[in-house]
This record gives sequence, structure tokens and C-alpha cells, in this order.
Amino acid sequence: MEHLVDVAPGTQLWVEERGDDAATPVLLVMGAASSGLVWPDALVDRLAAAGHRVVRYDHRDTGRSTWGFDARPYELRELAEDAVRVLDALGIERAHVVGMSMGGLLTQLLLLDHPDRMRSATLFCTGPLAGAPGAADLPGPAPELLAVWATMAEPRDEAAELEWRVAHWRALNGSGTPFDGAEFRALELRVVRHSGRSDMPVAHALAGTGGLDRGAELAGTGVPTLVVDAPADPAYPPPTAAVLAAALGARTVTVPGMGHALGAAVLGPLLDAVEEHLAAVDRRTAG
Repeated sequence: MEHLVDVAPGTQLWVEERGDDAATPVLLVMGAASSGLVWPDALVDRLAAAGHRVVRYDHRDTGRSTWGFDARPYELRELAEDAVRVLDALGIERAHVVGMSMGGLLTQLLLLDHPDRMRSATLFCTGPLAGAPGAADLPGPAPELLAVWATMAEPRDEAAELEWRVAHWRALNGSGTPFDGAEFRALELRVVRHSGRSDMPVAHALAGTGGLDRGAELAGTGVPTLVVDAPADPAYPPPTAAVLAAALGARTVTVPGMGHALGAAVLGPLLDAVEEHLAAVDRRTAG
């Protein structure tokens, strides 16, 4: 089921639900400049089959949501409030929240500001908010990834844009698992068709970063949290996951070879870890 949800004057988000409306909700929060369709259907369907009401959505300035940054600039922290507004619109009181990349940073803000709306948190391919112990000493993204990012805003026609996006995923995938270019080309073609446009979303790179230096507060959240370690992630390389888990007091599971991409090669072990975490939390809650 698809919805358009009002989150601010003149701003709507595209939202999709799968699974039983009465099942335990799972909210998927994607990274920067990425449509909710970047969450693979295989992941969404498996979580729904495991007995969850799965919600994914397009952030502002991605996919079918409102592209309005030029007229109404915002800070990245506003995207965390958008996630709460999605839950409100769907009548969801509390959800398991799964965040990847920037979505993991937003999930940390939800842990700090809206823990009452969360059954659990799962974070991967992300780092701690600024101010967390050890965060200042973490390594930055790999040089080859930075080189791709430097060309992000260059004008391209649709064919060239698709080639750039596949090259971007190749860099994000890292060297820990084989890269299937056809898989990611099909993904991005689907995203372009879903969005109705092929220009690269850049609003999140321009959005303000105020209010993200709250890492020192993470130790007091109290929400059951899992950090999935992606040891081949070129965007958040080791020991980023370990520092994040320590800041949160979270449990860690490693997916061998995982980089910063949700290819078929890593989906199985990633979903095994996520499903085990959600099921354990639900068992404790039911008990």
C-alpha cells in the first residue's frame, strides 16, 4: 500500500507499507540522496514474511517525495522528525527502526529525542554522532570513494547518470564481496522510473548539520540496539562500527565482506542478524 504523507507545509513524503497492518511495525530509514526503493524488495518481503508491518519511504528531495530544498531549505535533523511524522500518519505508536548510512545518524537522533516511539534500533553502514567517545579519531571515507563523490553534482543525461550511479555503487560496495553491476543498474533504473527524473539528488549534501553533535548523549538511550559491522565499508571504515556500538552500549554482529551496499551477496546474513534482533526484542516485550 502506498501513501503520500504531509510532513510540513508544501512537503509530502512517499510511503509504502507491506505486511499485516496488525503486525509489529518496522520502519526502514535510508541514507542520503537515496529513495526508499534502495531497500531491496527481497529485504522488505522477508521482513514482512517474518511477521512485520514494514514501512519504507522517500526522504524529502528523493524519489516521489517533494523536491523543494531550493525554496525551503532545512537541516538534516529535520529528516529525523519526518520519520516520526510518518509513524504518526500511519497510526504507529512504536516501531523497530532500521537505519543505514545517513539513516543511521537519523536513527540515533530518534534514540535521543523519541525513544518512546522505538521498540528497537538497528544501525549499519553508519557512524556515531559527533561528540561520541572516539568519534573524532575515526578514519574518513576511502580516497576512491571521495573521488566519485567529487563528481556527484556534475550535469549528466539519463544514460550517463545511470553509468555514474553504477560506478558509485561499485565504489560503495568495497572489495569484500563480488560486485554485480547489472543488479545495481536495474536498481537505479527502477529508482529513476519511480522518481520520474534522473538528476542526482544533492539536497542532503547542502542541508545544515546543526544539532548533530550529540554523541555524548548516546550512552543513556536504553533502547535495545544492534550495530551490524560492515568490515569492508569504504564510507565508514573500521573501527567505526565498534566505536558506535561502544557509544550506544549496543550488541554487534559482523557480516563478513559487507561494504556500503545492499547487494544480494550480503542480504542473507544481514537479514539473519536483523531478524534475530527484532525477534529477541519482541519476545522480551511479550514476556
